[in-house]
Amino acid sequence: MLKRVFMAPDPGRTRLRFAGRAVLGIALAGTLCGLGGHSLAGTVTGCLAALLALFTVTDATVRGQAVTTALLPVVGLPVLTAAAGLHDHPVARDLTFLAVVGAGVYARRWGPRGHSLGVFAFMTFFVAQFLHATTGQLPQLYAAVLLSVLAAAAVRFGLWCYERRLPPPVAPAPPGGTGLARVTTRQAIQATAGAGFALVVGQLVSGQRWYWAVGATWWIFVNTTSRGETLVRGFRRLLGTVIGIGLGLLVALPVHGDPAVTAALAAVCVFGIFYTAAVSYTWMMLWVTLLAGLLYGLLGVLGPDLLALRLAETGVGALGAALAVILVLPVTTHSITDAWIRRALRCVHACAVETARRLAGAADADPAPRVAELEQLLARVRLSVAPLVHPLNPMLGRKRRARHVLDLLDDCAREIRGLAAVAADPEASHDTRLATACRRVEAAVEALTEGRDIALHADGSPHAEPALAHLHGLERALTELARPLRTPSGSPLVGA
Repeated sequence: MLKRVFMAPDPGRTRLRFAGRAVLGIALAGTLCGLGGHSLAGTVTGCLAALLALFTVTDATVRGQAVTTALLPVVGLPVLTAAAGLHDHPVARDLTFLAVVGAGVYARRWGPRGHSLGVFAFMTFFVAQFLHATTGQLPQLYAAVLLSVLAAAAVRFGLWCYERRLPPPVAPAPPGGTGLARVTTRQAIQATAGAGFALVVGQLVSGQRWYWAVGATWWIFVNTTSRGETLVRGFRRLLGTVIGIGLGLLVALPVHGDPAVTAALAAVCVFGIFYTAAVSYTWMMLWVTLLAGLLYGLLGVLGPDLLALRLAETGVGALGAALAVILVLPVTTHSITDAWIRRALRCVHACAVETARRLAGAADADPAPRVAELEQLLARVRLSVAPLVHPLNPMLGRKRRARHVLDLLDDCAREIRGLAAVAADPEASHDTRLATACRRVEAAVEALTEGRDIALHADGSPHAEPALAHLHGLERALTELARPLRTPSGSPLVGA
């Protein structure tokens, strides 16, 4: 885990920029709230709004990101109003909170914008519980949210908009059918059921801090699709919380809420959250837990008992999520992995065809977007297969098969990257055998997805034209994929 965080590649230092900009944007928001005379509750609310504006907005274009950022208060302020207004009406408050959970997850079917707005709505309700917000505080909370979102936008789109120099990211939509077969619909129902369990049991554990359980359930469902993914994410959240609580005892507790020291440590936590989010959910949760401890220190309520309660509530939330994905309209790991691998294989073929067209002299052929799409699809495959290769998975045969599949898919990606590099050379020559090799790649992909046998052609030479060598290597990897992908149990494509 340490190696994955600190040795993970960071092309273009994107993660470093992402984290550095977050610290700058949130610090600006907090400073402006302080200069504006806002209370501690208002400043905390504003800093959270800035954090969400910088963290959750992931539209493909800068223009889309700006539109989504502008819509955050439109969604968040009415939810904040409802949360504060229902503060003294626990039954109505709880039902409204569950409705926000369900709507927030359901909104993911509208892509990154729906996801961002759903998260902002949920967290607005959550922070109202965290701060025990009342209607009398609403004007200053409104002002803090608006001011902080503006500050975050000024940093993101004005001062440090590094996305303008990057190609737009590829974010493949999740597979799904219609009605209840759609993953987002099922997840909305699952998340609402899990949050309902967490809410009831969390209140039995603590009438004051029950919302931590609901928050744990919510965040376990973020960026997961299948039952296995959700269970693994719940385990990682719990592990990160345990480590974060240990750090809280060593770091946050001795600070005793000192404003200057807390602000410096909070900046470190924010950097850690943003820098590790893409590579380790456990590490991200470690920083989130430590940041929460620091905030409780500022509020003057931090102590060992509170940290222990945080762990208990997180456990309740993880249990609620686990029960929901197991018992309520489960989406199996097999079916989701099968769908992602099918899409990755089709993208492999599309990459090969586009490269061959480029080498043949087609002016409009560009394999680079397809290669980027393949990388994103393989990332989704790895996420989906994660439960099968997890150290705690007792089914060793399936674990070995899943690892073999991942290795062969990585071989495919390596050959595709090599093909694209050859095609980028303006002096690369065209070989008439490229079209034949591409047709064999297409046939191999079709055979894999339809369950037919693949015949490997032995006319590849290690001394062949580089593009041909990559195509032959790709064909060999696809042929080898046939055996681990076929099994009598589970899905027709992935039996691991």
